[in-house]
Amino acid sequence: VQLQASGGGLVQAGGSLRLSCAVSGRTVSNYAMAWFRQAPGMEREFLVVLSRDGGRTYYEDSVKDRFTISRDNAKNTVYLQMTSLKPEDTAIYFCAASLSGAWYTRTYYYKESSYYYWGQGTEVTVSS
Repeated sequence: VQLQASGGGLVQAGGSLRLSCAVSGRTVSNYAMAWFRQAPGMEREFLVVLSRDGGRTYYEDSVKDRFTISRDNAKNTVYLQMTSLKPEDTAIYFCAASLSGAWYTRTYYYKESSYYYWGQGTEVTVSS
């Protein structure tokens, strides 16, 4: 299984970007899919996870009103729509896939160890 993240770039504060995570090798609906990010000098942080059935999500509080996760089963791709971007959103964004069959509590999905596959990251820079 491979995850390919794309869609990053340079955007002005207040702007929008849509990141994509293309899954190859298995059907995306086999996994709970998440987005993380890592800012310079910081640890990687959880942003959002989408359940295998596509019906449930957990969002980090700092992004829940601005970011939206979605999935296109036909394209085997997960998206992260980001709006009202701020300079503090500048980071490398990673997608990840969890093999968990059940839907667990939020704390489970915050942990990097809960994910088996990771994409290579796509860089987002938000200018002020």
